[in-house]
Amino acid sequence: MAPPERKDKLCGKESMKSEHEGAAELPFWKTKTLAEMNGSEWESLCDGCGRCCLVKLEDEDTGAIHFTDIACRLLDTESCRCRDYPNRQAFVHDCIRLTVEEVERLSWLPPTCAYRLVREGADLYWWHPLVSGDPDTVHMAGVSLRGRSVTSEEDLPEEDFPDRIVSWPNRVPKGARRRAA
Repeated sequence: MAPPERKDKLCGKESMKSEHEGAAELPFWKTKTLAEMNGSEWESLCDGCGRCCLVKLEDEDTGAIHFTDIACRLLDTESCRCRDYPNRQAFVHDCIRLTVEEVERLSWLPPTCAYRLVREGADLYWWHPLVSGDPDTVHMAGVSLRGRSVTSEEDLPEEDFPDRIVSWPNRVPKGARRRAA
């Protein structure tokens, strides 16, 4: 799937000018560190894929983290957004609030995660809403959980969780691999 053309508007605000319109200002994720971002910029880095909201299991012997295809009870698997984002930590005791420190510490952030990419000095992918101007490109590129066989943690006994370990959250889908220009 070819990436859509860059739109002139992003969330009702002017986005970067195209290369045909002269020199463009670099977007904030290319000029700021995670620590320098304001709250709005920080929140906009989330692409809405839902991968970080999958239940993860830690191997007690090795410490390795494994993704499952089990979604947090608050995740809406159609929109791939939390149903109660402002209060999520009150309802999900192990929900991790991403901070600069957590992004530095967490080794399990998916390879598509914008927080991880910015931390590593890499550019965002073409399908990221900040690049494409369209929040649906994360779904169209096959990066999000939408359309995958995902079960809510409320629908399974915890002893069945190890049977649901999957590797796809740690991979970039083939059609989604190209970086933004």
